[in-house]
Amino acid sequence: MGDRNQGKLTTQVLSDHIAAAKIIQRGGVVAFPTETVFGLGADATNPTAVARIFSAKGRPGDNPLIVHIADAGQLPSVAMDITDSALALLDAFSPGPLTVVLPKHANICAEATGGLESVGVRIPKHPLAAAFLQATELPIAAPSANLSGRPSPTTWQAVVEDLEGRIDAVLRGEPTQIGLESTVVDCTTDSPTLLRTGAISLSQLQQVVPSTRASVDNGSRSGTEHLRRSPGTRHPHYQPTAEVDLVDRVSTVPSAAPDAAYIGFAPLPDGNWMWHEVFDSLEDFARGYYEALREADRRHARRIVVELARGDSPIVDALRDRQRRSAGHQP
Repeated sequence: MGDRNQGKLTTQVLSDHIAAAKIIQRGGVVAFPTETVFGLGADATNPTAVARIFSAKGRPGDNPLIVHIADAGQLPSVAMDITDSALALLDAFSPGPLTVVLPKHANICAEATGGLESVGVRIPKHPLAAAFLQATELPIAAPSANLSGRPSPTTWQAVVEDLEGRIDAVLRGEPTQIGLESTVVDCTTDSPTLLRTGAISLSQLQQVVPSTRASVDNGSRSGTEHLRRSPGTRHPHYQPTAEVDLVDRVSTVPSAAPDAAYIGFAPLPDGNWMWHEVFDSLEDFARGYYEALREADRRHARRIVVELARGDSPIVDALRDRQRRSAGHQP
């Protein structure tokens, strides 16, 4: 595991997924790349190891983790009562950015699920993540590898920025390809419910299982408890230090100021921006949004003007959700 220097943990940056897997097997905590964002992994059957994830992130203990597995053959060891709808969605979208929520197997510790009797399960598509998970021979509980509430990391450097000295190692990888967290679907019944948007849209899910519906949070206890089955739906998430202002169109952008950054679609609006990042497509915007928020913070922007996503891509709803949450809104 990470070296101890006068009682302080030194976080290793590794290129060898076998070495990273051995740290996990010894009860360690390792950040690793996926196609969505970097995850912070520990053995999902080891309550002490999982507790280290919550401690490193400063994450509320009632916020469940997603359990990552190498292939569908591991599913019966992490979940029970696997519905036909779950199998259909997994067959269509896994490996990939899909998490299905199912009744948890007794193998998965209560700490990993926030005390719930359900568990979110995902099979990443990223080749290095797949090799790492295969080498651990374990189910891996993993939220995003950042301090709780901060923008999720899409580079290994961003992981180090947040978690240096808090975790054992980071498995080095290229920047993530999607840049937003997975779609989460409750499959505990035969009529699945979309709990969190991601790169796989509701309409895409409905093409496979037509009865899939969107979750309705009407403020009721039952609605809140339903959303609790997914991470990223209740506690503050994705927020930079700077204040985030959302605008619908370039024409509504407020006057630039020397301490203001801008993130949006090309072309750049007129103004004296201290820093800016503009994107040519929705996919590029999604891939680069969290890193752009982090860069604005590095440059000590006091305000970040963000243009809301628009367009026909399946990822537009997910990006708008993350933009609103980064501004402190609850969609």
